[in-house]
Amino acid sequence: MKTKYILHGGNAQHVNTQNNKFFWEILKNTKRKVKILLVEFAGRQEKIELNFQIDKSQFERVAGNKELIFEVAKEQDFIDQIKSSDIIYIGGGTTVRLMDKLKDYQNLGAIFNGKVVAGESAGANCLSVYCYSKSGGGIVKGLGLVPVRTIPHYVPGAEIVFKDASPVIESLLLPEYKFKVFEVGH
Repeated sequence: MKTKYILHGGNAQHVNTQNNKFFWEILKNTKRKVKILLVEFAGRQEKIELNFQIDKSQFERVAGNKELIFEVAKEQDFIDQIKSSDIIYIGGGTTVRLMDKLKDYQNLGAIFNGKVVAGESAGANCLSVYCYSKSGGGIVKGLGLVPVRTIPHYVPGAEIVFKDASPVIESLLLPEYKFKVFEVGH
């Protein structure tokens, strides 16, 4: 089964037509009743509930007749929550904070198999092989689930950070509000 990964360049919580397309891309081709796991690990602890509500509202605005069931990810139940969800949405925040949490889970690629997994900003970074993170001090190694090196919040010229980076793989330069879809697996 293929896993659909969608990487977003940042500021997905803003209401605009580009973000509407992003959230609809996540929902399209899913069944009518969809369980969505909102992963808010990249944000500060005191903002988890606020980020959950904003991300939830972004999905609800474009859902049409789909019935959406939301759950906020909890570190102790994360693997079971992934297994029981159709969509895993990894929100933005601090890449290093998110990687510190995600790196402890083994075989995430296999557990994500056949699901829709979307990552915004820090979430996109962590799904990539490598990424650029200001808060992380430069190039950071991601989980390697999508075979790219990513720069979210991209502005022209920023790709210079990968000039000497190896291995040479596709650079995904994602301006805010832009996204790219990848199908990974069999």
